[in-house]
Amino acid sequence: EREVAGWFLLDLSPSVAFGSQTLEKRTVAADFVAVLARILTAHGNRVGALLYGDRVDTVIPARSGRRQVLHLLHRMETRPDVKSANATNLADLLRMAWRVAPRRSLVFVVSDFISTPGWAKPLAQLARRHDVVAVRLYDPLEMELPDLGLLVVQDAETGEQLFVDTHDRGFRKRFVAAAKEREAEL
Repeated sequence: EREVAGWFLLDLSPSVAFGSQTLEKRTVAADFVAVLARILTAHGNRVGALLYGDRVDTVIPARSGRRQVLHLLHRMETRPDVKSANATNLADLLRMAWRVAPRRSLVFVVSDFISTPGWAKPLAQLARRHDVVAVRLYDPLEMELPDLGLLVVQDAETGEQLFVDTHDRGFRKRFVAAAKEREAEL
């Protein structure tokens, strides 16, 4: 379609700075935005973004062209990491998108969806006005812990630290069960 605005709702909270392999989830998000924004702007469409760290702190108005894509990527890459924050609240990001994008648009929600509950209703409300695509950032280590022995594990969202024994099979089974429950809920 022509004349479609594309909006990227980018969750750049501390949990997105995680990656167990060679890439962080944040890098994957930037690559996704680069490809989709370039495709959209190549056909004359406009793209904009809302960036969320511990709150919606940046709104990039929708514009067209290659320079807009580069500007958007530059703002993503140069924004400082949020070191410690409260738990992510995606509902705030989705409500802000409702206010910022008044016309029917193509909305990409790019997040790991590790958030406080209560974002389903604002997402449904946003989907009534816009075409919404949820893009989940995922790392395999979030589903299963390897047997590494004693570790200090830190919650990226709150900074809380726990001393855990990953050698304990019971602990690893409980971790997998909790991850599967969260996955089913999501």
